[in-house]
Amino acid sequence: MASLDDLKKRISSVKSTQKITKAMKMVAAAKLRKAQEGAEKGRPYSDKMNNIILNLSKNIFGKENTPKLLSGSGDNKVHLCVVLTSDRGLCGGFNTNIIKKAKSYFQKILDEGKTLKIITVGSKGFEQLKRFYGDKIIERISFKESKNVNYFDADKVGRIIIEKFQKGEFDICAIFYNQFKNVISQIPQEQQIIPLVSNEKDEAQVEENYEFEPEEDEILSNLLPKNISTQIFKAMLENSASEQGSRMSAMDNATRNAGEMVDKLTIEYNRSRQAAITKELIEIISGAESL
Repeated sequence: MASLDDLKKRISSVKSTQKITKAMKMVAAAKLRKAQEGAEKGRPYSDKMNNIILNLSKNIFGKENTPKLLSGSGDNKVHLCVVLTSDRGLCGGFNTNIIKKAKSYFQKILDEGKTLKIITVGSKGFEQLKRFYGDKIIERISFKESKNVNYFDADKVGRIIIEKFQKGEFDICAIFYNQFKNVISQIPQEQQIIPLVSNEKDEAQVEENYEFEPEEDEILSNLLPKNISTQIFKAMLENSASEQGSRMSAMDNATRNAGEMVDKLTIEYNRSRQAAITKELIEIISGAESL
């Protein structure tokens, strides 16, 4: 059984931790509003750019005129996976959920006998993947010094991907991130960006009343590299909001758990103190009776 001094120290320690988690929750809540606003504003822009590219691609005649970033290399043997995670921890299952989604994709690729290459954006992703997929990681990127998510960082990642594609280092590229839904819910996403693929929702939103000048293939050659950076920027914005939401939820749970632990320790301390007082009284009474 712990002594009264040990229980006092534990109660004091847990209370100090509770203050820290409460402060972190408040900071995350303050950052969440701005991050959520950025994520919500980024979605229409990235979706519209995708729709314009799909519209342009429909008007191109002949595969020889289609840019490689749109049509791909013509093969699917080498897959490049860009895993976007955070550089900081204490955010619940935010990073773990992304890694879990990515690992299931990795296993599928390896089971098919294809080559896997990985780029990690964020130190937490690298830390979780290096043990089992260290030999597959070809690039490690961190933006720990950047205070806010910005397009320049996303463009840096986009340029690295395009450069590797132009050198023929991979055939298909997919990015992994968390889509922000609300404070307690973030949905892991897998999005293929090279070659660009469309789903039924994208096809339904494509408009047919565009007139382009100059030719479609010339516009696409300039627009496709920017679209890759835009899709990465959108993923980073979604990640930023998801990270703050997950951290806010995790710190709220930690604060409540610390409160419950303080209550339990206080009860244990009071019981121990009462037992000690009772023991002393018994000793005094026994001594008095012996006289």
